[in-house]
Amino acid sequence: MKKRTLGNNGLDVSAIGLGCMGMSWSYSPIPDRNEMVAVLRAAVELGVTFFDTAEVYGPHVNEALLGEALAPFRNEVVIATKFGWAPGAEGETRWSRLDSRPEHVARVVEGSLTRLRVEAIDLYYQHRVDPEVPIEDVAGAVKDLIQQGKVKHFGLSEAAASTIRRAHAIQPVTALQSEYSLWYREPEAEILPLLEELGIGFVPFSPLGKGFLTGTIDQTTTFDRSDFRATVPRFDPVNRQANQALVDLLQAIAVRKDATSGQVALAWLLAQKAWIVPIPGTTKRYRLEENIEASDVELTERDIADIETAASQITIHGARYPEAMERMSNR
Repeated sequence: MKKRTLGNNGLDVSAIGLGCMGMSWSYSPIPDRNEMVAVLRAAVELGVTFFDTAEVYGPHVNEALLGEALAPFRNEVVIATKFGWAPGAEGETRWSRLDSRPEHVARVVEGSLTRLRVEAIDLYYQHRVDPEVPIEDVAGAVKDLIQQGKVKHFGLSEAAASTIRRAHAIQPVTALQSEYSLWYREPEAEILPLLEELGIGFVPFSPLGKGFLTGTIDQTTTFDRSDFRATVPRFDPVNRQANQALVDLLQAIAVRKDATSGQVALAWLLAQKAWIVPIPGTTKRYRLEENIEASDVELTERDIADIETAASQITIHGARYPEAMERMSNR
């Protein structure tokens, strides 16, 4: 696996990472834990060194899973996790309230360290910007953790350009994690130029459009009510049918490259900037292998131009998030 560097402080990771949320949260059905341990360890054997989790996934369950699975490889891998949520009302399983107060961050980092079985968190993201807490205070809290040796690098997720700049002035930001793919290109307007200016790496989540860009989902696909995608407007059957044009484009390029549509989608991201590291998620070894092999798919200038020309004529239908979740993004 080729390596890439996130940020100016030299955080070296595999060119493609592994998003681990779906191994224990959000998508249905939840897979067997032992099988997920095996997939995580297979990822290391196949060259993946960058793993992504969060305190809220489960909650706590996903961090504990990575802590167990990756313990034998601790010196070989980079683990990123996230803070910034607080438990909901008693009995609620999902955390719906943001909390990035410095005292809260200083407390919850201890739990993440314990669950991940590490002495220091490699990359610690604020999961969503908390409008009740100045970003300068958040950056200062993480700066304190770095000085204490509990965190190595600071990251942000789904933050606006002005927020990134303000945070970076207090504590250098190593990486931004936000959604980016051929069916969500908003970061290209302001975010990518800013990251290049400041020397910040970019970690796109949902680089395969939550599975849609693989070509395995169409308008007839049904989702269990517990599956997050059942709430996403873009996955409404009518919108899926309209968005199929983008998958058709990827499949046409895939035939040319002797690849899959998902591999082309990942290769397109890798071709955008040398400091972009996508983190596709999967719970299946064969999909893991397919995603990793995308790092070997080289798109020519003609391929890129053909994709751009065709994509410019395709209108994506449906919002990427329910309205309440979208309000938490890009602020």
